[in-house]
Amino acid sequence: MPRPSLVGLTLWEILVGGEFLGPLGHTLLLFAVGYGLACLIGITLGLLMGASPVIYGLFEPLVELIRPLPKSALVPALFLFLGIGPATMVTVVVLAAVFPVLINTLQGVRGIDPVLLDTARTFQCSRTRTLLSVVLPAAMPMILAGMRVGLGLGLVLVILAEMLAGESGLGYLILDLQRSFQIREMYAWIAVLAAVGGTLAVIFDWMDKRVVPWRGRA
Repeated sequence: MPRPSLVGLTLWEILVGGEFLGPLGHTLLLFAVGYGLACLIGITLGLLMGASPVIYGLFEPLVELIRPLPKSALVPALFLFLGIGPATMVTVVVLAAVFPVLINTLQGVRGIDPVLLDTARTFQCSRTRTLLSVVLPAAMPMILAGMRVGLGLGLVLVILAEMLAGESGLGYLILDLQRSFQIREMYAWIAVLAAVGGTLAVIFDWMDKRVVPWRGRA
């Protein structure tokens, strides 16, 4: 276990030398693509399942079949179908992040005040306009809560996928340093990863306050 001062010195050298940009960019690109797809799929399907009993009955058994599975256990199977590469890593992130977003969106839609829907009918709003202008904003606090959970899960799984089959990125680099017994450098890169997670959480909090500024108000 190296002294924290030595780890800090190594971290400073990594930051000053710009060595973190390549691995960090690789990891963030995979994460951004997978997380973006997960949010798009989860919100869209959650809105449709919440608004349509037919769609809910069609997809609910499939969702409940896949959702409890540990997503890390699916990684070896994904390697067989998609090969070792970015496609598998992005798919792992999607599987990790999509279900919290989907479930929270569904519960947010089902928990909407019926008065809001009655008001939309009174003004003769179409189903599409009601879904986008009434249902989506009302369910947004729950959706953002699911996105926050998916954010952490997606980051964990992209690091795991890089450790198992990556050729670059933070996960691959941390495991490679551990295998070569460069422990001080390993802890320094773990600190970089921790900083990435904290930065993403701060960015999400900033976005949360602007998307739903009415949250917490009387």
